[in-house]
Amino acid sequence: MPDDVEPRDLDKVARGELKTLSKENADWVAKHLVMAGRLIDEDPAEAHKHALSAGRRAGRISVVRETIAITAYQVGDYALTLRELRTYRRISGRDDQLPLMVDSERGLGRPERALELGRSVDVSTLDAQVRVSLAIAMSGARLDLGQPQAALGELEIPQLDRTKAFSYSPALFAAYGTVLEDLGRPDEGEKWLELADRAEDALAALEHGGADGETVEIVEEEIEVDAVDERSVSLDEVDDDGGFDEADEVDETDEVTAIDEVGEADEVTEVGEVDETSDAGAADVTSAVDDREMPDHEDDQNDETADPETTTRDDGADEHRG
Repeated sequence: MPDDVEPRDLDKVARGELKTLSKENADWVAKHLVMAGRLIDEDPAEAHKHALSAGRRAGRISVVRETIAITAYQVGDYALTLRELRTYRRISGRDDQLPLMVDSERGLGRPERALELGRSVDVSTLDAQVRVSLAIAMSGARLDLGQPQAALGELEIPQLDRTKAFSYSPALFAAYGTVLEDLGRPDEGEKWLELADRAEDALAALEHGGADGETVEIVEEEIEVDAVDERSVSLDEVDDDGGFDEADEVDETDEVTAIDEVGEADEVTEVGEVDETSDAGAADVTSAVDDREMPDHEDDQNDETADPETTTRDDGADEHRG
């Protein structure tokens, strides 16, 4: 155990669950959970060992069982993942790890059981992030069964909104684009994959800009412009480095629009106050080019069609994993 690891490094909610243990035991378990979190990406096997060590002293604590399950999933032990998540679900009464359970059934070669498990819960009771993860896992199960059209349908949920970017949007857009390619619609698929990259960039810009908890909204306004010189620009014109082609000229009447085709009313982006009822951390995908001058062009519109996606498994079957 590194000397710099402290029990207070553990998330407050998780530390609260350890209060049923003695002070010495709680601190010991907390340190192992901290190490599991540190190593989960760079050394999953070592992270799993720390999770198992915590489980030997705190097997009745839900966050401990959850950590064991997540690390087991990372090392490919899907049977253990399922067992631990069933216990976690029973102790906590929560369904937030249902997508991981569905994907573990897939990992065990049981896509039918994965679909049955995914349908066992009313998705309207799930948080948006969980619902998106579940849709991706269910889509993967459909692909395992050779049902690409049904896989696309699993991803067509309200969260598939190309005008807004939430933390779950890049993965959902990418999954949708991948399934479109599997269906023999590469042009549409490529557009959604590009949209996933653009959404990720917008979210990164929002985070680095320090606008934590704010939502970038699209507001329609009537703008007075010359009758023959109305222009708007989509994010397709933004270079990979976030700039514009040098040959483009600047026109003060230009403005950023939503990613889809331009409507009759001009659209501008504004940073609004936090909406308590909406998902935190949302960013308009077009915010990647906020406060920039737009290039001069004519009648530039995107004609994109919505449809969903999925990733690919090593054994040849398509796969979505958390």
